[in-house]
Amino acid sequence: MLKNWINIFIYHIKTNKLFTALNVLGLSIGIAGLIFAILYWNEEHSYDQWNPEKDKVYSVMNDIGGGNIWSVNPTTTAPMLKIMSTALDSYCYTQCLYTKETVAYKGKRELLDKIYTAQSNFFTFFPYEFIHGNGKTALMDLNSIALSEETASRLFGNENPMDKQVRYLDKIFMVRGVYRLNHKSSVMPDLVTTLIEEDLEKDKGKWSYNYGLMLKLKKQSDTTSIRKDLDAIFIDNNLKVSAREEGVSVAEYVKMYGEPVKASLLSLPNTRLYSGNCPFPEGNGNLLFLRILMGLSVLILLLSIVNYINLATANAVKRAKEVGVRKIVGAGKKQIIAQFVFETALITLFSVLLALVMVELSLPFYNSFLSKELVLNGAQFYVQLILIFVIVILVAGVLPAIYVSNFEPLKVLKGNFSRSKSGIWLRNGMLVLQFAIATFFIIGSFIVYQQVKYMNEKDLGFSGAQIIDVIFKPQQGKSQFERYKLIKQQAMKIKGVEAVSAGLFSIGSNENSWDSFSYKENKGILIQRMGVDFGVLDMLGIKIVKGRYLNEKFSSDTISNVLVNEAAVKTMQEKNPIDKVINWLGKDYKVVGVVKDFNYFGLENEISPMIFVHITASAINKENLHNVSFKIAPQDMAKTIADLDKFWRSKVDAEYPFEYNFVDKNFARNYKKYENQRDLFSLLNAIVILIAVFGLFALASFSMERRLREIAIRKTLGAETNVLLKELSKQYVIFCVIGFIIGIIPAYFLLQQWLDYFAFRINIQIFPFVVAFLSLLFLTLTIVLAKAYQVTKIDVLKYLKYE
Repeated sequence: MLKNWINIFIYHIKTNKLFTALNVLGLSIGIAGLIFAILYWNEEHSYDQWNPEKDKVYSVMNDIGGGNIWSVNPTTTAPMLKIMSTALDSYCYTQCLYTKETVAYKGKRELLDKIYTAQSNFFTFFPYEFIHGNGKTALMDLNSIALSEETASRLFGNENPMDKQVRYLDKIFMVRGVYRLNHKSSVMPDLVTTLIEEDLEKDKGKWSYNYGLMLKLKKQSDTTSIRKDLDAIFIDNNLKVSAREEGVSVAEYVKMYGEPVKASLLSLPNTRLYSGNCPFPEGNGNLLFLRILMGLSVLILLLSIVNYINLATANAVKRAKEVGVRKIVGAGKKQIIAQFVFETALITLFSVLLALVMVELSLPFYNSFLSKELVLNGAQFYVQLILIFVIVILVAGVLPAIYVSNFEPLKVLKGNFSRSKSGIWLRNGMLVLQFAIATFFIIGSFIVYQQVKYMNEKDLGFSGAQIIDVIFKPQQGKSQFERYKLIKQQAMKIKGVEAVSAGLFSIGSNENSWDSFSYKENKGILIQRMGVDFGVLDMLGIKIVKGRYLNEKFSSDTISNVLVNEAAVKTMQEKNPIDKVINWLGKDYKVVGVVKDFNYFGLENEISPMIFVHITASAINKENLHNVSFKIAPQDMAKTIADLDKFWRSKVDAEYPFEYNFVDKNFARNYKKYENQRDLFSLLNAIVILIAVFGLFALASFSMERRLREIAIRKTLGAETNVLLKELSKQYVIFCVIGFIIGIIPAYFLLQQWLDYFAFRINIQIFPFVVAFLSLLFLTLTIVLAKAYQVTKIDVLKYLKYE
């Protein structure tokens, strides 16, 4: 029986080469798209799954109000929690970000991008595999250091690194362990130190939110009690104390300054795909993009399956007599279903194999697109592939098989089947669904393109085309601010350098510092602190809308005068803030200017209230200066930067390389993920249209070939070609319109949700819908009319000679 089925299958492939090829190609494209999405999905969900402690480790997050959730904590929280909570096993303070610095061994220097500092029990939270030493002793004291296997190889080659001395930050450290990073993790450092202990000691007892905090619980179920204890610690040791100092009740204090900070716990397995501030330096995955990619890939596979079902049910007309004969000679309904499902399984197998070839060939481009290193392997992936194979067979094979098995033998053997309505509604419904999916993709592609275009063209409130930010590393025993003043003086002598200034911020980065100030009855106004030197705002093209810039001619501008932005003025509820006094950090400051709002973060964020103060003011630590900004003349810019490089290496820092970013390009990196989404939508849109073309062409061909005798009779009776074309294409235009109407509803609501993610966004206009409709209509008429014109040129006698 199986041999007979295979022979019949081969026969039908030979007699329907084009439609078999379209079926295989359509399914393989859909399966390949889903494979790509699954590889990305698996990779993003693999973070920290190797960690045996993952279900007990949590990061402490703090909701400070106004939609701001910080991943940093004060030094006071964890020691108090350890005393009062029996549910806590241990805690570990960390720095949330990597630092970039040089490490030296016997004169050999290596620049490391991922230097991490944490408390000495860090390796109990992330128990990497150690190839030298062990996690318990690797960070035994402040002079201990642990290296990744790759870092050890770069520094020591084949030499055993254990107990060797390396120089880092002008200090000598002893290598106590070498670990292997062979799994995806939220922390994947090149080097780990315990230098954070020095900072924790300086901030001991303070409520400054500066450090990441990991907790290891004894049981997962203890999260609720831990959160309650953290909130109680804040209320008892911060809120009530502050209220007493101001001489008010707790309720009055809350009314003046807002609700108390509320803690939450973020589990380690959920960290990677958390949308918000990340407590770990590897950062967040793009959950929105991941979901979009997976959803669209499933939709394309569904379109491919719909296409297959359409072609299969249409092709069943040619096999009606075969089914009728098989039933007459005793074949049961189950046997016929099994045969057609078997044929679908073979088609699907060919499609899966072709899809794997497509993926393997395209994977380098896909990895480049996502900045990933995905590979086609892993037990999980092969299980998922088998599952896709089975689902496609069941969805694409069972429905046509049942449809075919219901043919009535006597009717089809009499030749009446071609005039039967059986299956027409199914095929028409599938065709309408194809049009609806194509509508969604065309509209989506257009709106995503418009939003990204809007983001690229929007006036950001600053101009960074000729401005470079140079990383300015501190040096042991030297004042960072005094070094900066010398750089400013000397760099202005370099030809092509038009201006030099600095700020304790970097536009387009995630660096930010927050405080709160009070103005009249408005207490606890949350504000972004911006330390600036004279001239930096003017250099960046950031305008003043009221008052003036900070100016070195006024000595008070370095002590008690500040600028605020327009967003801050709104929160102050003051029409004219010039010369008004605010209270900040217990000291009075006078507002002398209002800065025009500019986008510091990406356009998905609202512009925050900001306060600008000179870097020598008491509210700012001028030694935190770590960027110097240079304005470069557009003429011979490459030579100017080369001269700056030479100056920097000889006069400023011979050990750390001259590293710079153009401010506008640094900010533009925020758009990269959205440009990826735009390119993805465009690519998938092309794929959807291609699959839709396959299906429409094949279905139109089958449909019109069934009507060849009717067309011959009409031509004999004098019907003109244009009348025949109109008659043959009319139903497809109707299906196109119905599919478009169905498709615009999910397109509008889903894209509206996507746009709501942005603080600065376009409004959905009618134009993308008009473009989608005209594109779909043009595509439909082009394919259908081309096929219809072909069938109107038939030889009339050929189809009438037996009548």
